[in-house]
Amino acid sequence: MKTNTIITIGRQYGSAGRQIGRVLAEELGIKCYDKELLERAAKESGLCEELFENHDEKPTNSFLYSLVMDTYSFGYTSSAFSDMPINQKVFLAQFETIKKIAAEGPCIMIGRCADYALADFDNCFSVFFHADLQTRIRRIAKIYDLTDAKAIDRIIKTDKKRSSYYNYYTSKRWGDADSYDLCIDSGKMGVDGSVELMLNAIQLKEKGYKFFMDSDTNQQFIIVKDTKLQEIRQKYGVTYQQRYDETHSVIRLCTSWATKEENVKAFLQDM
Repeated sequence: MKTNTIITIGRQYGSAGRQIGRVLAEELGIKCYDKELLERAAKESGLCEELFENHDEKPTNSFLYSLVMDTYSFGYTSSAFSDMPINQKVFLAQFETIKKIAAEGPCIMIGRCADYALADFDNCFSVFFHADLQTRIRRIAKIYDLTDAKAIDRIIKTDKKRSSYYNYYTSKRWGDADSYDLCIDSGKMGVDGSVELMLNAIQLKEKGYKFFMDSDTNQQFIIVKDTKLQEIRQKYGVTYQQRYDETHSVIRLCTSWATKEENVKAFLQDM
C-alpha cells in the first residue's frame, strides 16, 4: 500500500506504540522516526546528541515554554538563539527538524509533539495508542525483566513526563481524544490489529472521509455523503447512525470474526 500521509504517534508507555509504528512503516514502505529524529536534530543543529537524549520528552516550566514559543514565532537565526538556555535550543532544533522531515514526504514520527509541530500539514494524521494498566505492566515487566511494582513505577513516571511535556508545548491535552484524529486501544486490538486498523483509517482519510468519533472496538463511525450512502448500501450492509448535516450522514461499520481481509479491502476500494 502506498501513502501520501504523515503519521504521528502519541502513546502511553507500554502500549506498544513504537512497535506498531515500526510495523506500520514496513507495511507502507516509509521511514519511522523515533530516536532517529533526535540524531538528525543533533546533526543539523550542531548540538550534542546527548543533550537531546537528556531532554527527550521531558517537561520544562511554563515560563521557559513562553520564551521558547516567542522566540520560535520570530525565528531563531538571530543572536538570541545563542543566548538561550539549552532546553530551549533543544526544543527549537527538534521542532524544526520535525517540519523538515515532514516536508520530505510521507513518514511516521513517534512522540515529541510531532502532531502539534505539523498542525499546518493537511496530510498529517495523528493517532494515540493506549492500553489498560495491567496489559502495560505485563509488557514492560517482560521486556525489561522487572517486577510488577517496578514496572508500574516506570509507567507512571514515564507517562507523567510525556503528558507534562505535551501539555506545555501544545495547546492540547496529552491522551485526550479531542487532541488526535484517532485513538486506538492497542491492548484490545493487539499489534497486528492496530496496524490493520491504521491501514484502513489511512485509506479512508486519503479518500477524504472523516471519523465521527473514536472507537476502540470493531465498530467505526464514518461521515459520508448521502449519495455515497445510497451507493454502498446496494452492495454492503451498513447501518445509518444519525444525520450529520444537510448532505452527510454518519454510518456505523462493523466487522465480525467471519469478515475476511479481502472483504475489508474490497469495501475500502468501493469507498
